[in-house]
Amino acid sequence: MKIRTIELFRVPPRWLFLKMTTESGIVGWGEPIVEGRAETVAACIREMEPLLIGKRAGEIEDTFQMLYRSGFYRGGPILTSALSGIEQAMWDIKGKYFGAPVYELLGGKIRDRIQVYRWIGGDHPRDTANAAREAVAQGYSAVKMNGTDELRWVDSHMKLYETVERVQAIRDAVGPELGIAVDFYGRVHKTMARTLMRMLEPYQLMFVEEPVLCENEEEFLELRRSSNIPIAAGERNFTRWGFKSMLLHGGVDIVQPDVSHCGGILELRKIAAMAETFDVAVAPHCPLGPIALAACLQVDFCTPNAFIQEQSAGIHYNEGYDLLHYLKDPSVFQYKNGYAQLLTKPGLGIEIDETYVRKMDQIGHNWHNPVWRDADNAITEW
Repeated sequence: MKIRTIELFRVPPRWLFLKMTTESGIVGWGEPIVEGRAETVAACIREMEPLLIGKRAGEIEDTFQMLYRSGFYRGGPILTSALSGIEQAMWDIKGKYFGAPVYELLGGKIRDRIQVYRWIGGDHPRDTANAAREAVAQGYSAVKMNGTDELRWVDSHMKLYETVERVQAIRDAVGPELGIAVDFYGRVHKTMARTLMRMLEPYQLMFVEEPVLCENEEEFLELRRSSNIPIAAGERNFTRWGFKSMLLHGGVDIVQPDVSHCGGILELRKIAAMAETFDVAVAPHCPLGPIALAACLQVDFCTPNAFIQEQSAGIHYNEGYDLLHYLKDPSVFQYKNGYAQLLTKPGLGIEIDETYVRKMDQIGHNWHNPVWRDADNAITEW
């Protein structure tokens, strides 16, 4: 099971795929990406490659320790995202070698399916009621939307009322059964966040995500004290050390590590176990491609405190390039009554259409997130 080659594919809409092949011909796939920094992550992987060629693909923990700890400077989105994609591919290979899904190698399944949610509304949330109706018609039982447009530190309350009106429109359109999450996306600073959360309390939200930037995680506890809406955060935290203080502060109800950023499958499982000791739920972040989604699901199926899974079908970033296009058998991601079903094939449980990947790599992408400015031309959070 020694690693022979590593190949990278920059594919639309904004993803980076990694193909790892062993000397015996077993292939594993990973998805190492920082959205908007694909080339930077690819360069990081190429720097790591000499340490990986000839190494046993089954030595996953040792590889994590080597790539993370052997550098004097540790962590950060580029390093841990590169490491995440490498680690995912190693798990894919190991599962295929033993003929078992990854969750079987992590202790075995504890559930047969997991709820998923769909994004609605776009970067600038609009027409959320019709989008929610469409999601329900497609069988989803939960949705997530961006809460606001760009906001200053202290801004007009009219922008907050507009958020409330969009949530009210969803409730009016589809009733009380639909789970609704509102992503503040770090766009809202604490003064406005406190007010907006109170305004949203009557709508029985599933959670509010990133009510303030994770750099200000000490504010989560204050926001939690002022509102009964569950708080979710963690997509911009890396490795278990990035979640330690968040859990110790006690301000989050749901952590959202991203399997393509946080350090990979095993690191996500460790973060989830750490969260379990604080009675905190897990909802892995995943607005990415099919490999990342499969990796998340492998963890969901063996993790007691995982309760819902983000996925990118229908998300506004993927227009023209759905994640199903990259699979030989898209039926593995068919959702029934709002739930993803158990993946049963070895490794990550999916089969990548390599011919299509290579074709799309010729198209490539140069995706970068937009730069937002306020009315006075000052930079604001996207």
